[in-house]
Amino acid sequence: MRTALCLLGALTVMTAIGRPAHAQNYPWCAYYSGRGLGGATNCGFTTFQQCLATVSGIGGFCEPNTQYRPPPGPHRRYRGYQN
Repeated sequence: MRTALCLLGALTVMTAIGRPAHAQNYPWCAYYSGRGLGGATNCGFTTFQQCLATVSGIGGFCEPNTQYRPPPGPHRRYRGYQN
């Protein structure tokens, strides 16, 4: 029984180590004003409208994420700010 548990644990560790980490990467960032205490950044938005809705009423602005790399394959290009 111990041997089976040990082998199962080793297999689990090897599986976890063998996979590369996949960080989420989104095209829009919100920069919060922070009321003079320094702001925060959140680059977790898929659309400009999501970002705007988040900063609305709390202060801040949205800009494209300079670290964003779209997944391989065909994809839509962002045209910037659209009203």
